[in-house]
Amino acid sequence: MTTSPVGQAGSLVLDAEALYRELLRGVRSMLTPTTRLAGIASGGAWLAERLQKDLGLEGAPGVLSSVMHRDDFAQRGLATGAQTALPFDVDGADVLVLDDVLFTGRTIRAVLNELFDYGRPASVRLAVLVDRGGRQLPVQADFAAARVALPGSQSLALARNEQGTFQFQVQEA
Repeated sequence: MTTSPVGQAGSLVLDAEALYRELLRGVRSMLTPTTRLAGIASGGAWLAERLQKDLGLEGAPGVLSSVMHRDDFAQRGLATGAQTALPFDVDGADVLVLDDVLFTGRTIRAVLNELFDYGRPASVRLAVLVDRGGRQLPVQADFAAARVALPGSQSLALARNEQGTFQFQVQEA
């Protein structure tokens, strides 16, 4: 696989930092007194961490791992990524799940199963940095900072440098 920043592939230009500011605006408008942030490992968790700080929310955001509920677990096995950590009571909470890129909807399905293993939230909403279409399951983001179309042979992923600045990477098969 090769990796290149988005913006060099065709005419697609995505400024991850500008999209983060749009996500911040959208998430701010979605907050309620019982809203708890939970990011999907790893890109969504990075977003949740930064949003928690930028919104001045108390405590730490949650991290959701899709590993144990993936429908391709037999092929992928147990990844060595982040494990689920929810430092809040899920029961009765308004959980705002965050992810970097929404594509097929399979990761969202997996993390919803994981979330409900921890309790019964009052509501679950989804906010993403980029919705790239291509859904295989009936999953829709409540807020997307951008909607883009990419060929199925490309994957779009959020990257974070040591200073915490976001950028996108496109991977070609």
